[in-house]
Amino acid sequence: MCYGVGVTTPTNARAGWTAGEWRILSLLVVCSFICLVDRSNLSVGATDIQRDLHLTNYQLGLLLSAFFFTYASFQLLSLAGWVADRFNVCWVLSVGLFVWSAATVCSGLAHTFAMIFGLRLLLGIGESVAYPSYARILVNYFPEHHRGFANALIDAATKAGPAVGTLLGGLMMMRYGWRPFFILLGIAGMLWLLPWYRWMPRGAAVAARTEPGRVPSVLDILRQRSAWCTALGQFCSNYFWYFLITWLPGYLEKERHFPKDKMAFFGSVSFLLIGVVSLTCGWLSDRWILRGGSPTLVRKTFAGTGLALSTIILPVVLVRDERTAMALLFLACMAFGIYTPTIFAMTQTLAGPLAAGKWTGLQNGFANMAGVIAPLITGWIVDRTGEFYLAFLVAAVVALAGAGFLVVGVGRIEQVKFRNHDARELPLMVGS
Repeated sequence: MCYGVGVTTPTNARAGWTAGEWRILSLLVVCSFICLVDRSNLSVGATDIQRDLHLTNYQLGLLLSAFFFTYASFQLLSLAGWVADRFNVCWVLSVGLFVWSAATVCSGLAHTFAMIFGLRLLLGIGESVAYPSYARILVNYFPEHHRGFANALIDAATKAGPAVGTLLGGLMMMRYGWRPFFILLGIAGMLWLLPWYRWMPRGAAVAARTEPGRVPSVLDILRQRSAWCTALGQFCSNYFWYFLITWLPGYLEKERHFPKDKMAFFGSVSFLLIGVVSLTCGWLSDRWILRGGSPTLVRKTFAGTGLALSTIILPVVLVRDERTAMALLFLACMAFGIYTPTIFAMTQTLAGPLAAGKWTGLQNGFANMAGVIAPLITGWIVDRTGEFYLAFLVAAVVALAGAGFLVVGVGRIEQVKFRNHDARELPLMVGS
């Protein structure tokens, strides 16, 4: 059964999901969960690693940022997007997962700052192909009115990853230390390859492109104002997100003086709430589009509202009462969840099947420079001031700026017609 990519007329499209769609999406969701657990495990064990290796806050910030040096650069230079667009995307994702899982295992065996730093760089290389691969699979296998929920499920997994990783990691490290946790995570990640090899999508939609001249170039994408604004909007939201996953555990332990198990609980609930709200809003956005709402109105409403309300994070650091502060933290995370299913749904529609991998790679690469900047700036602020207030202020202001880029800067949410390229749509093959 085939459906045209970029369907924007819900009344002419089916509302139901096929078994093939669910199977593919379920595997991508699990992959995304593994990806974020492996990415965020260092922050859970940060205080233990810092103590074992005798690191300063700045050195710890470097370790927390190392992953993003390669993760962002491989996408920003269009290497990850090029690979996802030129080769069988399912095998690209398989190799990437194997590389980052192996790096996670080896991190648990490392004993020096330099070794862990190098392995975090390798982790970033492996994970750099994940989102370009997701984008190409989603834009070829899922119609417009299914992508909000599909992206929300994947995004929910990215929030559940740190949530579960923070909770289980905190509890496990209390008893066994951080090294066994890293080794176990890496081995568990590799097990995902078994069902993926059996049920991964097959066919022309995921194979190498046979008409490379039809694929828009990097310059074609960079000529689009919407490409710059989606990248800037995601950069701002990523700054907020990476501030949370890299330094929230440290804030709760250092400034709130939470013991490890208490930190694990509140950190886990915070991340989990983002995922729950993201899933709900992804479903609501699809229903709105299915009932006739334009993708432009729907996507921008969720993006602007979510990021603007995320600024509730600022009072968290100002309130002395523990219960009030944690309630505000939960509200800020729920607000962020309103936004999160939107950004890649926007990009997939704008790019279309011909440029989905490359556009997503460029955007995600630039945006994930925030993963380099946010931990370093936060570490520097905490070292210089001895507190987290300015770090929370910066995160709130940057989130608000992101709302502006996505609501005002991005144009209509419809497939871009690139100059000098065939704009014909590729078939959407569901369940193949």
